[in-house]
Amino acid sequence: MSNSEGPSSGQARPDRSGHGRGLLFIVSAPSGAGKTTLVERLVEQVPHLRMSRSYTSRAARQGETDGLDYNFVTRDRFESMAAGGEFLEWAEVFGNLYGTSASDTERLLTGGDDVVLVIDVQGARKVRARGVPTRAVFVMPPSFEVLEQRLRGRSKDSEAAIQRRLQVARGEVAAFTEYDFVVVNDELSAAVDRLRGIIVAERACLQRMQGVAETIVRTF
Repeated sequence: MSNSEGPSSGQARPDRSGHGRGLLFIVSAPSGAGKTTLVERLVEQVPHLRMSRSYTSRAARQGETDGLDYNFVTRDRFESMAAGGEFLEWAEVFGNLYGTSASDTERLLTGGDDVVLVIDVQGARKVRARGVPTRAVFVMPPSFEVLEQRLRGRSKDSEAAIQRRLQVARGEVAAFTEYDFVVVNDELSAAVDRLRGIIVAERACLQRMQGVAETIVRTF
């Protein structure tokens, strides 16, 4: 795992010490905007940051691994978990069910790691409706045309499926005002840097650092 702050900078570990519970972040974007790739790159660079692994009822795509990319379960199993209140949020997206395990998320946060939920707009709304403290980031494509190019270039979806995703995207981008931050994914490495800046800033906010600062003040 890379650490662009450098192993000798002394920044990563103090940012987490003495804080106990981790921070919960949400990253949302229209399908094809690159949110998953961005967060995967981000967690490679930022220590003590974990990407939540969603459960889904859909079949694994070529190259995907159960327990790594998603937790793949049957639709019956997913519906049973949902009925049992096991999800922090869940939704049906393009005919498939996706959900975030409440217990998995709580375990990571209690362990002191910060967690990123890569979820859509409706999932983000459900998390906020539960009163869970979060900081939310909306990832924008540079334009509708670029999003369409990415969708056509990345998959073998039918024309009808692509048009459906684009129609949903029109509604999702209008929800950016519900988020705390907006990042435009015009170029991958630059967008990752912007996301990383948000994480670092949130870790240094007064609410998070007050206990550490008061401990230091007592040494004076």
